[in-house]
Amino acid sequence: MWYLLYALPLIVLLPAAIKIIPQQEAWIVERFGKYRRTLEAGMHFIIPFADRIAYRHSLKEVAIDVHEQTAITKDNVSVKIDGMLYIKIFDPKGASYGVFNLRYALTQLAQTTLRSEIGKIHLDRTFEEREHLNVQVLRVLNQAAQSWGIECLRYEVKDITMPEEIRRAMELQMTAERQKRARILESEGKRQSDINEAEGRRQSRILESEGEKQRRFNEAEAESKNLQLVAAATRDALLMLAEAMQSEGGQDAVNFKVAERYLEAFKELAKESTTLLLPSDISDPRSFIAQISTILGNKVNVLGQK
Repeated sequence: MWYLLYALPLIVLLPAAIKIIPQQEAWIVERFGKYRRTLEAGMHFIIPFADRIAYRHSLKEVAIDVHEQTAITKDNVSVKIDGMLYIKIFDPKGASYGVFNLRYALTQLAQTTLRSEIGKIHLDRTFEEREHLNVQVLRVLNQAAQSWGIECLRYEVKDITMPEEIRRAMELQMTAERQKRARILESEGKRQSDINEAEGRRQSRILESEGEKQRRFNEAEAESKNLQLVAAATRDALLMLAEAMQSEGGQDAVNFKVAERYLEAFKELAKESTTLLLPSDISDPRSFIAQISTILGNKVNVLGQK
């Protein structure tokens, strides 16, 4: 049983010498207080009493809550703002010896950077510039965290809280702005409607005037053609009359026709009026028929010459 006395220390020290590292973790080993090596996932052996596990780091993505803080905007309005920081360790040694209290350093740097960025913008733009704030905070954090063996993946502003009176004032402002835009849109719509109606009336008047112009032109053209037809018919009738008077017995026929029309005219005149003026030589019809024949003869000669 003597060999058990030699094996007993090994049995006691064996659990302290064997270290099993879980997946996505890294342990920092120090020997007599000095960095020795980094243990990754798997089983490893260390020397008891000489080596010790100084730091344990998770290589997974870690979310850090950045506590609410008060910041002052460019127009001197105090707002409360908080956020979330997502980090991942890529160098366990740098994360162990690069900074003391890693989470505290990161949250403080994120808060101071956020306060500085908030001070550069006005309150009205605070909510619009949320993405810009995230990018700026992440840029500053990565510049400092590179030497700490940490990569800051993203930063997100969770909530921005402003004083109640400021919030009510902004709501009134937004309401007034919406009402202003509504009135502008309504006036623009009315203006466009008036323009459309005026344009419609103008086009209607133009079309009416064009129609009236075409109607008058058609009437004038029809009247001109009618006058031409009447003139042509009159000319043909006179020519025929002139030819008839030149023929044998034509003069007597014309005299007879004129006398007949003359008597009909006197007959109609006697019906319409109680006063009637008669020629001085009415007892001799041949005399005024001769006069009329002379006149007609002159006209026929004139037409013949034409």
